Amino acid sequence: MSSLPANIHISTHPCLQAKLSQLRSASTSPRETRALVHEIASIIGVEAFATGLKVSTTGTKDRTPLGAEYETKGINPADLALVPILRSGLGMVEAMNALLPTAVPIYHLGLFREKITLQPVEYYNNLPFQRTDLSPASPALLSPTAETTNSAAATLAVLLDPIIATGATAEAAIQLLREWGVEKVIMLSVLASEEGVKRAAGVWEEGVEVWVGAVDENVNDKGMIVPGVGDIGDRLFVAIGK
Repeated sequence: MSSLPANIHISTHPCLQAKLSQLRSASTSPRETRALVHEIASIIGVEAFATGLKVSTTGTKDRTPLGAEYETKGINPADLALVPILRSGLGMVEAMNALLPTAVPIYHLGLFREKITLQPVEYYNNLPFQRTDLSPASPALLSPTAETTNSAAATLAVLLDPIIATGATAEAAIQLLREWGVEKVIMLSVLASEEGVKRAAGVWEEGVEVWVGAVDENVNDKGMIVPGVGDIGDRLFVAIGK
């Protein structure tokens, strides 16, 4: 495998690697698949958030059961959002919810790969938009070139998709998040191809960190990673043969 860009991080956690080996097996049941994706996502999330988030004081006080006062802490940035790519990204959401100390918004991107070209097609997007930098009476509203700021955008988007195969879907999703107005994207995936992870990491080098459980070298003519884990969406949602 050739050297990878600095914004790509591959886990070396032994538990993750053992669980990924179990996930690769064709004999692994849908229930086991869901559990393994959840567990692998948790490990990747811990590793990514250790460097991607910072602890900060909240400015409020609380008391321990012994009555001692302490200053509470939270994470920075506080305005982060989880963004699963439908369908399979949903299999990672609960792991992130359990890991983060507070509830965060969850927005969804629906992207599927066209069967012939393998290019992504967007069919759903619920990223919120709120224009706040222009008043209703401002003449700039009449100008088609007026720049706007989306105050509804999160500072950090945690993009979830278990598989990065060709990288086209990841690239499209990152572009959508960048246009939405985020300052940074952390993408978490269980498995990637070498070609795909380079494509995802290269679309916005200064704004993207990609964390994956492992990288396989090859993608076949159907856009599937080899040896890979098969169609993880079908395996998660018992849609084999769809």
